[in-house]
Amino acid sequence: MMKSVDWIVVGAGITGAAIAYELVRQGFSVLRLEQYATLQGSSRYGYGGIAYWAGTTALTRQLCAEARAMHPILSDELGESTQFREIDLVLTIAPETDPLAIAQSYAAVAVPPQLVSVEEACDLEPLLNPAAIAGALTVKHGHLHLGETINAYTQAFTRLGGQVHIGQVTGLLQQSGKVTGVTCENESFLGANVVVCAGAMSRELLKSAGISIQQYFTHAELIETPTVDIKLRSLIMPAHTQRFKLEATSSTVELDPLWDEPGHELIPPILDAGAIQLMDGTLRIGQVSRSLTDPNAAIDAPASEQAMRTQIGEILPALKDLPGTWHHCLIAFSRDSLPLVGSVADVENVHLFSGFSNPLAIVPPVARRFAQAATDAIATTKDPLLVQLSPNRFT
Repeated sequence: MMKSVDWIVVGAGITGAAIAYELVRQGFSVLRLEQYATLQGSSRYGYGGIAYWAGTTALTRQLCAEARAMHPILSDELGESTQFREIDLVLTIAPETDPLAIAQSYAAVAVPPQLVSVEEACDLEPLLNPAAIAGALTVKHGHLHLGETINAYTQAFTRLGGQVHIGQVTGLLQQSGKVTGVTCENESFLGANVVVCAGAMSRELLKSAGISIQQYFTHAELIETPTVDIKLRSLIMPAHTQRFKLEATSSTVELDPLWDEPGHELIPPILDAGAIQLMDGTLRIGQVSRSLTDPNAAIDAPASEQAMRTQIGEILPALKDLPGTWHHCLIAFSRDSLPLVGSVADVENVHLFSGFSNPLAIVPPVARRFAQAATDAIATTKDPLLVQLSPNRFT
């Protein structure tokens, strides 16, 4: 058993990488634990879109404004490139829908996307099939490479003295109502505080310690291609996205008990046809989302891949038959689409930092706020913004 540290960070996806860096930046001793030596999960397969235009409330607009300020300079701060760029987001409108009604549904966001004609949409993205859309919405959208961003955070974290250990966290150490560390396979690690950034597996890990949280997950599927000669200029997504409705419908209070029972599919799967090309020329095409309560549920990969190829082929015909590999990951979310950030339940010294599916953009500013708040050892003040993200807001 190693010497106790100030903070143990469980998970090394984008959330764990960001918060570990921010904590060590504040002068804390930090140990970051990750199950795999190579990046896995949603941080490995995510599109990397940064929707800092999409805030709809005072809270989300503030966080998105902070994200807009941080992302362009994050590479310089970390000393490694996140591959940040701005691209056109093209939200395709299906032929059978009313473009004006779709545009109106975005009226509450901080920077409403502009409604454009079919011709204008195809000027923005020449690979679009004009016969498959009734127009589009467009807005400037941030984008980064998730893997490179995590690498940048990790390099900066270790330069500042942070420690990384590879191993699966199997439980939390508790004594007298306080978390004192974690068990990790055949080892134990002591920490004054533990912050769980394990994405979709956070609920299961905390449940094993007798802690209940209102976090859920979707099974997301996509196709990843090798580097190809085709050039996709924009990030393509449907304007009428079904994933957020799936999240809301499958996480109601009435359905909550079913999330502790494997074997349920709470509502039918959805398919939001979208695509992004990374700066290395690879494409990510998808995506199917499923509300299966078992994180290890079996999925018919060939059928799912064919469905994705068929639907994306209608919108972007040149992508339909590209060589590619089907992948699957879990994406954590909450009942109200806001992340879960802060201390958990009635057990001292355990915290949650997860559920950033909507949007990824705000991970850096929230991680910075969390670490700054952690320096207040006697907790005489609280960040009012973080209070609104507390995991305990549903109880």
